[in-house]
Amino acid sequence: MSREEVDAATVDDLLRDAVTRHGDAFAVVLERCRVWVNGDEPAQGGATVLRDGDEVAVLPPVSGGALSPPAVR
Repeated sequence: MSREEVDAATVDDLLRDAVTRHGDAFAVVLERCRVWVNGDEPAQGGATVLRDGDEVAVLPPVSGGALSPPAVR
């Protein structure tokens, strides 16, 4: 886990900056991640306005999960 301080107006701005900083590999992983602001999914998604002190977490998928439930027989 790592922390960075970023000056960004919205979640989308922050994520664009993160891709610029960390490259294409991060962009690929980001496509599968959830993004939370202060412990919750942001109600307005990428358009959510950020304020000083907000914590944005990029949560990668957890292994062992399934994309859809198994078929019932």
